[in-house]
Amino acid sequence: MARRAVEQELSRERILEAARHLFITKGYRAISMRSIGQHLGYSHGSLYYHFKEKAELFYAIVVEDFNYVAALLSQAMNNPPEEGMTRVEQLIMEFIRFGLDHPYQYEIMFMIRDEELLAYCRAEQGRCYDLFASIVRRHMKEEGFVHGDWQSMPLTLFLSAHGFISYYIQDKVSFEDVKAEAVSHIKVLCRNL
Repeated sequence: MARRAVEQELSRERILEAARHLFITKGYRAISMRSIGQHLGYSHGSLYYHFKEKAELFYAIVVEDFNYVAALLSQAMNNPPEEGMTRVEQLIMEFIRFGLDHPYQYEIMFMIRDEELLAYCRAEQGRCYDLFASIVRRHMKEEGFVHGDWQSMPLTLFLSAHGFISYYIQDKVSFEDVKAEAVSHIKVLCRNL
């Protein structure tokens, strides 16, 4: 009975939101389950109804963020691109937009250096890249590119978009602040597509 009441009051979503904020602002190592509970106004024991340990909570955040990016990438390929953009250009633009408009999530997802946490991110990073690559390859196949280009082009585009985000993320600028530069970068990347 008590467990059910806690679960109803303290949702998994509230825990994820608070933990994401704390991990981003204070760093993973500086945060404990106790500090997350205190931030929410609950005992840390109430968090354990949802998550066995802090690492599991971190992984849940990472999975949620990567699922969000996967939905954005799929949406970019299913909706008509902006005027003057191809579908692949739109795909890259949406990836860059996410990175710059969600810098803290992007840093957790793609730029984390902590070995323990990196282990949690690698599989999701690979899944994200695989989705990106499959979309690019499908487009290239539809456009009649030779098979050899299918292997290297997706990685080149992905790493170039990541480099763009990594460069501008340090300045804490939004996507709109550098949209013209992003479009120019994307157009150069995709010139031969």
